[in-house]
Amino acid sequence: MLAEPQLPPVRRARPEDATAILRLVDALADYEHLDRPDEQARARLIRDLFSDRPRLECYLSEVDGSAVGYAFIFETYSSFLARPTLYLEDLFVLPDFRGKRAGYALFTSMVREAHARGCGRMEWMVLNWNKLAKDFYDRRGAKQMSEWQLYRLARTEMEQILGEARG
Repeated sequence: MLAEPQLPPVRRARPEDATAILRLVDALADYEHLDRPDEQARARLIRDLFSDRPRLECYLSEVDGSAVGYAFIFETYSSFLARPTLYLEDLFVLPDFRGKRAGYALFTSMVREAHARGCGRMEWMVLNWNKLAKDFYDRRGAKQMSEWQLYRLARTEMEQILGEARG
């Protein structure tokens, strides 16, 4: 029987990883054909990752000592399960490292983290055009939730609502 190839290591990011994290976030923006975060957003992201009360956490997958992928996570809460939910905001691996199990290592590490935290579930979103990601999650037994639809208020809409509430 052939031995299973060893997974790339995954570790929690540290403040000294800020440059690598921002490089990976830029690569995700390029992959999704989005604008890269501006300087103020980049500063907020690093602050929110490494403040005394972080708003999110980052895990890095490494190959030969270099960060080649990342996962951003944070907790939400299910009132019906009375357990936290681990929300996977981003999971991204540089294209040259796909197929080398870096994404699998990140994903299974986040599943392990959710389980260790006593989470009742783990959730994330996938862009409808991203067949590669959808196939990856389907192979792992994840279920697409068709009965729930994502709604979003951007900052401008929030400000409009708050302006109406004052009036």
